[in-house]
Amino acid sequence: MKKLFLILFASVIGFLTYAQPALDSLMPVRGLAVAAPRIEAVDDFVTFIDQELAPAHFNMLILRVEYNYAYESHPELRDKNPLSKADVKKLVNVCRKHNIQLIPLLDLLGHQSYRTNLGTLLRVYPEFDETPNIPMPTVWQSPNPDGFIMKSYCPRHPDVHTVVFHLIDELMDVFESDYFHAGMDEVFYLGHDQCPRCKGVDKAELFAEEVRNIHQHLKQRGGRMMIWGDRLIDGRATGTGMWEGSMNSTHRAIDMIPKDVFICDWHYDRADLTPVLFAAKGFDVAICPWRKADVAMAELIDMLRFRQQGAPVMRERFQGVIQTVWHSAEALLKEYYDPNANLEAETATACLKRIMTAFKTLLE
Repeated sequence: MKKLFLILFASVIGFLTYAQPALDSLMPVRGLAVAAPRIEAVDDFVTFIDQELAPAHFNMLILRVEYNYAYESHPELRDKNPLSKADVKKLVNVCRKHNIQLIPLLDLLGHQSYRTNLGTLLRVYPEFDETPNIPMPTVWQSPNPDGFIMKSYCPRHPDVHTVVFHLIDELMDVFESDYFHAGMDEVFYLGHDQCPRCKGVDKAELFAEEVRNIHQHLKQRGGRMMIWGDRLIDGRATGTGMWEGSMNSTHRAIDMIPKDVFICDWHYDRADLTPVLFAAKGFDVAICPWRKADVAMAELIDMLRFRQQGAPVMRERFQGVIQTVWHSAEALLKEYYDPNANLEAETATACLKRIMTAFKTLLE
């Protein structure tokens, strides 16, 4: 299989070399999404950006900040020992030096708990919980026998956006970013029959309404919204299932949200062709691999092919590739610089290195 991918990649490279396209025309987005570093790793991460990402032609870095920042508007939501403004500015400066778009991410709507741990927002503001009567599990299974996966905040709570918008504004200001990634993936509790505000409301409309609310706030300050794409995919019709697609009808929201929302379409086990769905609906889309390098290479080749061979109206919507890493920045750095790391293993770091090699081969 690997040999087949190399042959396909070589054929694509040969065509593109002959065509001699400009770098950003070939693949406008070449990105990495990873957790923001803790304070003690900021300098090492700056070096990683400077010496590894930039030479590999990355031009986008999405950092999952969450509550790892010293928010001034809501200090009660800070993690222990969070990043300061000075820490963030180190990241801003090195990214500006290399023309890398630095984008903060804060998980909104879903992902308000993880396994047995309640997330910071609902722990501090339990009134925002969409399902306050569903207790957190004491032992984790996936999913738990009662169907629990993770909590959401109630998008119609009258006070939730006051808090959320303050956090968005602070992150965009300190990161000096025109983009904001709102997460919004893996939303399982929405329009729940326990919620007095959302009970009985169409889940697609609730999801779309929250996208529109956040989008409008960003628009007012000149920003652009990014989200993960899974809740906009019909998990049954496409076979993507409950994680990479929606099984609770939120997929219909794809026709209810603004077309300038940037979609990060993640698929980890197969190179599913849902970027075509998003592009056909009018959205800019990037494909997002994780830990299977062969899948990542297939996805990269798909994006190149779509841009080269698609109809002119569609081509520019296929924006590129964003590698995802779902462990800490510190773990990424440790594994990345480990001389004994197995580059053939199914790990995000091994996949990232393959993507970096592909970018260098493709763009040099």
